[in-house]
Amino acid sequence: MATRQTSAPRRPPAYLDLVEVDSRPPTQRPEDVHRTPLVNRLRASDAPLVTVCAPAGYGKTTLLAQWAARAGRACAWVTLDDGHNDPRVLFASLAGALGRPSPGSRPSALLAAERPVVLVLDDVHLLRSRGSLALVATLARHVPEGSTIALAGRSIRLGIARARAAGRLFELGADELAFSHREAELLLRTLGAEAELRTIRRRMEGWPAGTVLAALALDRTSAAGGSGADTFVADYFELECIAGLAAQDVRFLMRTAVLDRFSAPLCDHVLRTGDAGGRLDAFARGSLFVVPLDRERRWFRYHTAFREYLVGELRRREPRALPGLYRRAAAWCESVGDLAAATRYAHAAGDVDHVARLVTRDGARSSTKGSSVGEPWLEWFDDVEVLRRQVGVAVLGAWTHLLQGRPAAALRWRDAAASAAAERPEATGEDSPESLVAVLDAAMCAGGVERMRADAQRAVEGVARLSPWRPVALLLRGVAEHLGEDGGTEETLYEAAEAAEAAGATETRIAALAELALDAAARGDDARAEQLVLEARSLVARQREPSDVSTALTLAGSARVHLRGDATHARADLERAETLAPLLTHALPWYAVQTNLELARVHLALADPAAAQAALDRAAAVLRRRPRLGTLAEDVASAQDEVRRLGERRDAGRSGLTTAELRLMPLLTTHLSFREIAEQLSVSRNTVKTQAISVYRKLNVSSRSEAIAYARGLGLVEPAPREEFTHSG
Repeated sequence: MATRQTSAPRRPPAYLDLVEVDSRPPTQRPEDVHRTPLVNRLRASDAPLVTVCAPAGYGKTTLLAQWAARAGRACAWVTLDDGHNDPRVLFASLAGALGRPSPGSRPSALLAAERPVVLVLDDVHLLRSRGSLALVATLARHVPEGSTIALAGRSIRLGIARARAAGRLFELGADELAFSHREAELLLRTLGAEAELRTIRRRMEGWPAGTVLAALALDRTSAAGGSGADTFVADYFELECIAGLAAQDVRFLMRTAVLDRFSAPLCDHVLRTGDAGGRLDAFARGSLFVVPLDRERRWFRYHTAFREYLVGELRRREPRALPGLYRRAAAWCESVGDLAAATRYAHAAGDVDHVARLVTRDGARSSTKGSSVGEPWLEWFDDVEVLRRQVGVAVLGAWTHLLQGRPAAALRWRDAAASAAAERPEATGEDSPESLVAVLDAAMCAGGVERMRADAQRAVEGVARLSPWRPVALLLRGVAEHLGEDGGTEETLYEAAEAAEAAGATETRIAALAELALDAAARGDDARAEQLVLEARSLVARQREPSDVSTALTLAGSARVHLRGDATHARADLERAETLAPLLTHALPWYAVQTNLELARVHLALADPAAAQAALDRAAAVLRRRPRLGTLAEDVASAQDEVRRLGERRDAGRSGLTTAELRLMPLLTTHLSFREIAEQLSVSRNTVKTQAISVYRKLNVSSRSEAIAYARGLGLVEPAPREEFTHSG
């Protein structure tokens, strides 16, 4: 019988001897910023799998080294390179870092259950081979209790969705790794660049490496007497991001960097390609400083510093490409209705005519803060000679300055428009230049109400029926008629409101409804006035920018209406209207006086003579510059008398009615006793009694019935019913 021979021990494969393993974490440097909050989050997590994924320079290695030093467990560290795409080399590195188990061990046995350990695989984005990725995936699925695998890199190709769903994953990305304001401040103070904190924060967006490099570049520039260039960040991008890319990818990045934000269709149109979607997805997943702007990854932007670098490279390599790129971007954005972006790109392309067409496309609607274009174009065209060639722009600019309370600038642009109209009287679109200048003259009301009425009539006759300026012209004519000696009718204002609604000119419609409300109140139709104010207020609520000056009169009127029952709403609208007071200048004198009058009436209703006087002082200042405003001067004088009478009735030092007291006022007019009122308000009877006494004191009255009569006079409560209230409370 043959004797069974014992086999000799298996010799480890030769490649295991060729792998040099350094399993120690990188040495921490004194100048490293301590990421204590992030380290504490890592220490507190019991997830077996950690991923730290961000672009180059976000301090992934530094963070994990700081964590390893405080993890309270043994740490094995493997810094990966291209050679680890050979699964045998990767296995050997892992085996060496973890203590060299027997060569025949399965990958899942690399981590010992009896010895908790933190295994860090750094630069995991360099793994591309299926075998190596499968090896790491196997490790990640078989982490013993108490151990943790941390994967750090610019991208992670492993499927981690199951671990995320099972709660076995702790993730950190660029947003978490970005320096906080405090961290950046401490670092820049150390580097002597604290004075540039705001600029560096804006450009670097918390990017750690960029923050350091920008500060060092500033120091170098200062040492060179200001002649040095900020090349450190550019060199970093060149080495870490661009060097390994194909030429067509670099060209794509540079050319799309002219865009503030971008989508695949926009990029394809601008670059005349058809593969932008795939490229953008690859760049975003590869952490190439491409930032998704939505969950669907349809819109993106570049990191600010990366975009600066790319645009700089484009200017250096392909300067002649820029105008065409901008023109195509402007055309695409205009086609999808993004007029603000289209205007910016047309301006960058130097296409003055295109900018002018975009700016004036919506007429008066383009002048408000919430418009689709905005105000940067005011600076672009602020030259008399340029304006004389662009009468439509000159008119719109003057109108915008009027709405912003800038009378001197408005007059300068108006004069440029008048000069252009005199030189080229042909129609701008379907509107005659003279009629557009007449709109401005009517609004400025420099010659008094009668002249305003004549200018507005000339404007109505000269603009096209479907012109976006027609609702404005009708509004101005209606206001002039209302302020004139004969009082006019409401017909023109209703026509203005209807024309504004048809044209989608919400701001003009709001103003027309507010003017109609004033007209109804002047005729004693309080119910109709309230209805119109509330209709206008509902339109304000739907505006994207509800603090435009065109809403001031409506907000003041709404505050006055809501004093009767909703004091909180009333005070909120009053405060918003008051914030617009600086815009109420003699640029639009009639509107400024009307709004300040309405504000004064609200403050009077609140028994606050000081605030009412402040509003009347503003109105009086406008009247001194524009004295011929029809009936408004008499209205201001009448309100001044009311302020004087209120001041005589109460001590000047007493404050106005509080929100709680305003809430109480309507209930005082009922037959309810103080106890019944307390039940409705969910307060005690003593609270109601205390508030009532406070009201009596502030209004300088001695009884409930006197307080009610006075409040009705101020409009705080509804007019008296047929049966007079006689309850003594």
